[in-house]
Amino acid sequence: MKTALTIVFILVCIITILLVLCQEAKDNGLGSLAGSPAGETYWSKNKGHDKKVVATIFCVILFLGLALLISSKWMN
Repeated sequence: MKTALTIVFILVCIITILLVLCQEAKDNGLGSLAGSPAGETYWSKNKGHDKKVVATIFCVILFLGLALLISSKWMN
């Protein structure tokens, strides 16, 4: 059981990495450290989620759940 969960965990990790790399940047990276224009908050930039963002959020939640499940004491 633990081996199967570990394999699924590794696949979720790879899929999450690929999804993050496929997304477009929404800011200037380190150039935005000096300050961002007024009105550009996290929520204003991310109002319309596309399918890649939703899939990334789902994979991250699945990643965290599997990590907790694999590391729990009752799985040993």
